[in-house]
Amino acid sequence: MDLLKMFVVGGLVGWLASILMRSDKETGILANVPIGIVGSFVGNAVAALLGVAHEGAASRWIVALLGAAFLIALLRAVGVFSRLEPSR
Repeated sequence: MDLLKMFVVGGLVGWLASILMRSDKETGILANVPIGIVGSFVGNAVAALLGVAHEGAASRWIVALLGAAFLIALLRAVGVFSRLEPSR
């Protein structure tokens, strides 16, 4: 059950981060779930390194969302996602 929760929450976080970063047209559900899961771990690791305490559900969602947005920005910088629409 925890694995199912991780995939659902990861998908939601990845989807919200893709909307925030305006990359929702380039990412689908297959990209949103791993971005949300890995981004959540990245966000928590950065928050721990900075010594930022996050207590409560709302702050955990914000940290996960910021981590996923950072991961999208990083993937965009290395060329995995592009800002421009693909030409037809």
